[in-house]
Amino acid sequence: MKKIYLLLFSFTSLAAFAQKSEQRATVAKKADAIEQKVISWRRDFHEHPELGNNEVRTAGIIAKHLEALGIKVTTGVAKTGVVGILKGGKPGPVVALRADMDGLPVTERVDVPFASKVKAQYNGQTVGVMHACGHDSHVAILMGVAEVLASMQKDIQGTVKFIFQPAEEGVSAGEEGGAALMVKEGVLENPKVDVIFGLHINSQTEVGTVTYRPGGTMAAVNDMKITVTGRQAHGAYPWSSIDPIVTSAQIINNLQTIVSRNLNVTENPGVVTIGAINGGVRSNIIPEKVEMLGTVRNFSKEDEAMFIDRIKTIVTKTAEANGATAEVKIPYSNHYPVTFNNIALTEKMLPSMRATAGADYVKLKPPVTGAEDFSFFQEKVPGLFVFLGGMPKGADPLKAPSHHTPDFYLDESGFVLGVKLLSNLTLDYMAMKK
Repeated sequence: MKKIYLLLFSFTSLAAFAQKSEQRATVAKKADAIEQKVISWRRDFHEHPELGNNEVRTAGIIAKHLEALGIKVTTGVAKTGVVGILKGGKPGPVVALRADMDGLPVTERVDVPFASKVKAQYNGQTVGVMHACGHDSHVAILMGVAEVLASMQKDIQGTVKFIFQPAEEGVSAGEEGGAALMVKEGVLENPKVDVIFGLHINSQTEVGTVTYRPGGTMAAVNDMKITVTGRQAHGAYPWSSIDPIVTSAQIINNLQTIVSRNLNVTENPGVVTIGAINGGVRSNIIPEKVEMLGTVRNFSKEDEAMFIDRIKTIVTKTAEANGATAEVKIPYSNHYPVTFNNIALTEKMLPSMRATAGADYVKLKPPVTGAEDFSFFQEKVPGLFVFLGGMPKGADPLKAPSHHTPDFYLDESGFVLGVKLLSNLTLDYMAMKK
């Protein structure tokens, strides 16, 4: 009897594998057929980028496309977000797929016909706007996935929720936006999402490659504002002052001891960076006040709490030792949790990733000290966030322009793999949950 059960299990597994293989072949054929359409969408979005919470044109194009596919559409989610719901022909789980839509205040230098020439107001300044992080490709890829899956609707074993999210790059102090606001407005409910998948293009990973990491894959981030107050004096008479500039210099140096002396670097990395320091107006006046802005990155809640406590202690006590006072606001304007890939889900979906990209092209990656607000979705439901290669084959990763720079560049031939990957992750997960 035991042999019979084993045979039945083997036949069932083989049948399921054959069914998945046939489905993946269908996905590949459909994705290849719309590759140029995906590239055209991306170029259009690239030429017309919009900053966070202002993605009106982008959202309109997305909504029109989803509606044309027969997908139920809701607009104005978290200000400019678009959500589409595709109910499959068979019952099953609800799988969410997410793409972010916003550009950055960066002036483009790349010499392509669809380069951005857009200008906008950002924090009171006129700035260039550019898709310098690849969100234009994320949107185009997910629009392609929607087209592929809509054409297979009767065979889908569940429901797909397409989430086009604004303001991933953050918002100004006092504003709300991004994934956190989408979650707050109930994007993971009605219908309730069981699992969520997302991807990010990478300009320094070779096209055709997919990289992933179980557990903490991208850092939690807190920004901070430090205000040091002393006593103003003539630069010729420093003994009459309480110098906030000297105090700030000591604070900056002392903050680096958190990583070198308080963090167990054998377990997780961490970062404390001061990115801006402002104080004084001329050479011979010691100012009363200095303001600093910085960012803090961690990979566990315990490390995050330790960093914040040490930062507050170091800043206030260093200032006190110099006779000054200091105030720390952390987080100041934004906080993202750790982008944590559910370990069981990651393991379960590895065969799907390998079958889609090829086993040799799916690689484990080290932790990334950048941050992603996809993490807010992962706090609520199991999620998997992977990276898609966008660097031309044979290029040097150390020389390829990085994200958030004026020279950021993507090889568009990698987009079709993204369409296949998100489609297969969705269908394969649904097949597993039958």
